[in-house]
Amino acid sequence: QEQLVESGGGLVQAGGSLRLSCAASEINSRFQYMGWYRQAPGEQREVAALITAYGITNYADSVKGRFTISRDNAKNTIYLQMNSLKVEDTAVYYCKARTFIGAKDYWGQGTQVTVSP
Repeated sequence: QEQLVESGGGLVQAGGSLRLSCAASEINSRFQYMGWYRQAPGEQREVAALITAYGITNYADSVKGRFTISRDNAKNTIYLQMNSLKVEDTAVYYCKARTFIGAKDYWGQGTQVTVSP
């Protein structure tokens, strides 16, 4: 059973930065993509950033130019560097991985990011 463990959330003032990490228990080359989703209170979960097995990245319009997703294959870990944070970035951030075989999705437990005015 794949496990994804997130870390790095917290409380930060608007304009500040945070870096999230997501460590996979198995080699992440088995995943066609990994990414970060977020869910604000009362809202649906939405994608923030994705990175494919080939290193191609994709971002939601709301985070483009402020967030950067990256991966370290040696550590089976992906990161989300979040700069110029806004109050509206406040959400629980979830790591997700989708396998090549069977397109199975795995989710982390989520990490809270709170941006204060």
